[in-house]
Amino acid sequence: MSRGLAQGSIRTAPWTSLIVVALMMAAAGCGDSAPTSAPTTAATTSTDSGPRLYVSDETGGTVVVIDARTGETRARIPVGKRPRGLRLSHDGQHLYVALSGSPIGGPGVDESKLPPADRSADGIGVVDLASGRLLRTLKSGQDPESFDLSADGATLYVSNEDAAQMSAVDIASGDVRFRVAVGGEPEGVTVRPGGREVYVTCENDEEVVVVDTASGKVVTHIKVGSRPRSVTFTTDGATAFVTNETDGSLSVIDAAHHRVSTTIQIPRAEGAAFPARPMGAVLSPDGSQLFASLGRARSIAVIDAASRKLIRTITNVGERPWGIAVSQDGRTLFTANGPSADVSTIDIAQGTVTRRTATGGSPWGVVFVEGR
Repeated sequence: MSRGLAQGSIRTAPWTSLIVVALMMAAAGCGDSAPTSAPTTAATTSTDSGPRLYVSDETGGTVVVIDARTGETRARIPVGKRPRGLRLSHDGQHLYVALSGSPIGGPGVDESKLPPADRSADGIGVVDLASGRLLRTLKSGQDPESFDLSADGATLYVSNEDAAQMSAVDIASGDVRFRVAVGGEPEGVTVRPGGREVYVTCENDEEVVVVDTASGKVVTHIKVGSRPRSVTFTTDGATAFVTNETDGSLSVIDAAHHRVSTTIQIPRAEGAAFPARPMGAVLSPDGSQLFASLGRARSIAVIDAASRKLIRTITNVGERPWGIAVSQDGRTLFTANGPSADVSTIDIAQGTVTRRTATGGSPWGVVFVEGR
């Protein structure tokens, strides 16, 4: 199975912080638990409401909460099996997380030898940020990986990787409104600003499938590069950037006509052990730049959104950066680095990593929350 995208930043209502129950264990002589060991969480009322990072730990079954100022881990929230894609509700009160009972596979893995899937574990977890607890798990269709919210915040559009479908989930009722066949290994899901269409990347078919959000019907198929991963729209919804992992490129789509207008090739960085492998992407708060994580190349591509050209590459970010987020002030990037089990904090102006925070497990997606 493949891995997908994590999204950027949102400003929330006042933060009610989380305190890890594992501190009681530490007082008794136990060390801090790693994400893959018994995860714990607790909540108390606190005046501390600074910026936070929420990081999905795919192998640890938790969402790790990190103080974005200090890098200190504040909590680990148990959510279920294989947490991957993350989104914040529009009001900032809830965190949605994709959960899957499918075994972890990937390129070169003989899937016939993997254990059977646990379909009862599939769903979209709803985490209450005030209490730091999982409230419920919504139906999602099979093997959810990534998803996006409708403009009114009432519907989740979910990629069902194993089933080659996209599901529309009504949040209030918890029911699946409709399912639509899209293509092989759907991954990135992004609603076009304005809410009329949702774009779904399909890795196996090298295309983006455009779905009408009202009718649930496929509008068209857009051929892009090899193994498309994520979709990021400009704020006006006129342009979409699609990361193509295997091609080392980004397809730029004219969203009004649903067609590729140009392709941005990301060259191999000097001295890099691997070529660029574009994965996740996030737009700067002012909409002027796009930041794309480059996977095994250990780098981030900085794209000028207007000219659609590569400005520079930030190198030596971490091991296979994937999920990526940006701070509200546009000065800092954060990447989830699965193989090295940490999160990098990157000064954009300087192009350097200022901190790497160990998470344990396998960090997948990351979301930045400004706080108050």
